[in-house]
Amino acid sequence: MNQVQRFFQVIGACLIVATVHTAWAWPDKPIKIVVIANAGGFPDIAARTIAPHLSRALGQQVLVENRPGAGGNIATHAVAKAAPDGHTLLLTGNNHAVNQTLLPNPGFDYKTGLASISMLAETSIVLISRPSFEANDFAGIASLAKKDPKALSIAVTAIGTPGHLAAELFTKLSGLDPILVPYTGIAPALTDVMSGQVQMAFASLTGTAGLISGGRLKALAVAGSKRSVFAPQIPSSTEAGLAGFDVKSWVCLMTTGGTPTEVVRRLNAEVRTILALPEVQESFKAQGTEIWATTPDELDSILVQEAQRWANTLKNAKLR
Repeated sequence: MNQVQRFFQVIGACLIVATVHTAWAWPDKPIKIVVIANAGGFPDIAARTIAPHLSRALGQQVLVENRPGAGGNIATHAVAKAAPDGHTLLLTGNNHAVNQTLLPNPGFDYKTGLASISMLAETSIVLISRPSFEANDFAGIASLAKKDPKALSIAVTAIGTPGHLAAELFTKLSGLDPILVPYTGIAPALTDVMSGQVQMAFASLTGTAGLISGGRLKALAVAGSKRSVFAPQIPSSTEAGLAGFDVKSWVCLMTTGGTPTEVVRRLNAEVRTILALPEVQESFKAQGTEIWATTPDELDSILVQEAQRWANTLKNAKLR
């Protein structure tokens, strides 16, 4: 081998080393998980459960930033417009599928603005009230409504969230017309339910399990045809007198569209490893939440299916 050949061989080796080093240099600064909701709700709890484990796995600080508003679109828009380098993540949920129908101009392209990482978990939606509320099931609620049609009130969070959709579906299926009282987050809504300022709310089992077991809230029904394995003492909506009422709350992790594939794959691998940890599974289980890990492609398919499902629901049920 002459000196010219040796020179180019050394240069090539250096380029290979540099390329490998660059590919594995990520992350080179703190990572931020932007959450679509206020502190205390299902999305926030999920983000704060995985954040410390993700920080240890990636060797960088992982911060959680709550950016509620516009049915999750404020947080989603911020992530869609962030640098596509895998340092800004989005923790979103059902509203991600709903907003594609509700928002004619979200400010970004849903198909290209975001990249799927993994589904994280799902939980049941439960109808709750203060312990002294007169009704214990849907028949009791209907009876109260007959006495005073405008006496019923339901706390709802942002349009398109599971709690809001559940309230709208309840209105449609029951034929009742309760007053829907808007709140910026589930925490102030639950406070007002417990104090009697508003009578009921549809909320995730994750955010209410402790309050229910502690006797501060009464659970009237789980929004589904079957009881939750995490709260078998709560009747299903079918048992409580309202068949066909089925709503789940789920959360997933995404990042900015255009993020390098190897970064997305690394994030997916780390997240799925974290979700398999016994302590993480116990943490989710204690909150009444079932872990749901997927590949990026699987999450893409789920989001398409959910968008189609809610589009049909919004159209047929004429949800507000």
